[in-house]
Amino acid sequence: MTDFLTRDPTTPTADEMADIERRKGMDERRLEEQKRFYEIASQRAKELDVHMEAFRRKVIERNGLRDLFAEIRKKKHLDDLDPEYRKFAEWLRIEVAATLYHLFLAEDNSPELFAQFKRIHSLVPYGALKQVIRFTNPAAVMTSVLDLFMAQPMGAKSLLQRIFLYAVGDGVKSLQQSIESLTARLVSEEKQGGEKNRVLCEKIRNYTYGPDEVKQKIRSEAVEEKTDLLVKLLQSEDVEPELSPDQIGRAFNAYVAWDDAVTNVNEPEMRDAAELYAQLKQLLKLYTRQRDKKMMLEMVEEPNTLRLFRDLFTIFYEPLVRVYKSANVYNSVTDFASFASDAIQTIEKAQRADVSADPNQTVQSFIDLCERHEADLYKFIHEVHIHDNGLFDKLMFWIEGILDFLRNGPPSGQKLDVNALFQGSVDSGVVDKEECVREINALIKWQMARKRWHQDKTRQKMASGGTAQGDQAVAAGGPRGSAAGGGAGGRGSGMAGFKSSDFGINALDLQDMGLEEDQSDDEVSSDEEAEAADPIAAERKRRKKNQDLLRRNAGEPEKPQVQECYKMMPGFVEMLRMVLA
Repeated sequence: MTDFLTRDPTTPTADEMADIERRKGMDERRLEEQKRFYEIASQRAKELDVHMEAFRRKVIERNGLRDLFAEIRKKKHLDDLDPEYRKFAEWLRIEVAATLYHLFLAEDNSPELFAQFKRIHSLVPYGALKQVIRFTNPAAVMTSVLDLFMAQPMGAKSLLQRIFLYAVGDGVKSLQQSIESLTARLVSEEKQGGEKNRVLCEKIRNYTYGPDEVKQKIRSEAVEEKTDLLVKLLQSEDVEPELSPDQIGRAFNAYVAWDDAVTNVNEPEMRDAAELYAQLKQLLKLYTRQRDKKMMLEMVEEPNTLRLFRDLFTIFYEPLVRVYKSANVYNSVTDFASFASDAIQTIEKAQRADVSADPNQTVQSFIDLCERHEADLYKFIHEVHIHDNGLFDKLMFWIEGILDFLRNGPPSGQKLDVNALFQGSVDSGVVDKEECVREINALIKWQMARKRWHQDKTRQKMASGGTAQGDQAVAAGGPRGSAAGGGAGGRGSGMAGFKSSDFGINALDLQDMGLEEDQSDDEVSSDEEAEAADPIAAERKRRKKNQDLLRRNAGEPEKPQVQECYKMMPGFVEMLRMVLA
């Protein structure tokens, strides 16, 4: 690798150096623009916090959701809504604007995502879709719409398949390019074996696309022997081509060198073997990702899958289609097409804008985009609700029933008497009293110790300036940063200030679920990029993360073994059904 990087050095020309500096400056200004965008959007959203609190109180009170939709049903225009609801619409406008900016401008993959959005927008036949919804019988409208998307004229791919092909096909092509590049590098590197590596690459590919039974067998053997999957794969005789003892020994030596390189600073003579194994592992991951995407495409192309899609859509959307027909919402198809076209123009204008442009103007352009089309969206929602024949009232009643149960328990007011359950189980001989009491006491002690451990961990985080507050915000139901605010600025205002306790969910229960340990999509994406750049460093980072996770969980009380208490489960289920009935 050192020889590859240092051989035949090239000195950039003055123009190339100027271009490099110019690109660096543009990247820095773009990052600053993103930060300013989120700061401005956050400030504007913060100005509405007082109104959001009033909106939150209205929604979480009894029948709050039904009152909200009743207001939408009564008021024909957005400006006619009560002040709290208008302020919520204004807050939502800012959030949607920031989300659009985040998706199509701020992320590393935003250009690809925007290109996919434009292609799909150009493929959808909005005019034909509008006429289908307008003139087709309501009972058959969804089938007709699905026929439009799933028809395969002369055996060609359907429109839905083409959309999936555009969405997933780019990823497959990108992975194929990475595979070809990595394979060529493995075969061309004389220090790493050159042509001898071709058989290793072929074996990895055959394993990836081989029978599931063989793969499961190899995985099980790797787990049992506590060795790396790639080592067992290369040693296996079930995957062609079969390697010679010398080749297997060379692969195992490469594994040893790789493991040593991850944990220590490697000697130069072992570095080549370590890089060989790291590249083979990377090749296995690339083949696996490519296979998964290809399987997704194959699944969509299956005739039975298309029929299943059609049946499911017909079942679940037929009631809504009747509403759409009676509400004359076919015009909303044109409204959505207009919004998509307007959004494309706004994003392209922002892309062409000079990086020194005022972030206030960028923020305002996206907010104006949402403002231009919010009346059409409200008209659609209003028309649907005044022609729903009670459908949405029933839906809101069902949702509020769940929320009311979470907050206040069953409507009957009855409670599940665990003491009676225990005594009845003892009297009937289902459980052994002494053993059951011992297990219950052990569980109580474990739960108390676990709460103390959680409190100590939180105090340690706060004392060390860690992310305790962020974790508590997550546990309380607020996001680390909204989809629109995952970048600079960290706009973590939450969904209009709602907390988990508003819906009867205890914050500690969410904390116990370990939500703070979840990786964000951005972290996963950055890990993949780092792995492609330096697999050994990426593996070292991954192991460090695992060690940090183990360290964070160090000292957590171990849950005691419970067997006798589980025997009360049938009685518990029966009593629970009686309480909920």
